Amino acid sequence: MDMRIGNGYDVHALAEGLPLWLGGVRIESRTGCVAHSDGDVAIHALCDALLGALALGDIGRHFPDTSGEYKGIDSKILLGKTMELVSAAGYSVGNVDITIALQKPKLAPYIMQMRETLAGVMGIDVSAVSVKATTTEKLGFVGRSEGCEVYASALLKKD
Repeated sequence: MDMRIGNGYDVHALAEGLPLWLGGVRIESRTGCVAHSDGDVAIHALCDALLGALALGDIGRHFPDTSGEYKGIDSKILLGKTMELVSAAGYSVGNVDITIALQKPKLAPYIMQMRETLAGVMGIDVSAVSVKATTTEKLGFVGRSEGCEVYASALLKKD
């Protein structure tokens, strides 16, 4: 098969006083993601999409939250390690598409920086990285600002 597609999903609870990292960028916010790592739910969903495209399992299989090695780790490192697996399998990224659902804060001012950061880590052109943000119109756990959820898709092509 010359092309493969994968999708990823991740969710984290939000809590006061924690840093909020999304797409490798620190977001100005009073709440951040509760997590074993830095809690970058966008990168976690992206890693799952990349791993899924190659049928390599999920992020927890490769970087378990039970391991002290990954406690507080910068998720950009996890994305870099995931890209090593993609490359070792003989694939490269065609494009990725990420949707972040978060009630607040507004993410529009950070979108381009997220795209550039993710593209840099993956070693691809920024035009191949889409990041979108939405609210849930105050519905559900996202709408109540209790958590953040992210959907990601990745298209891989055989080198």
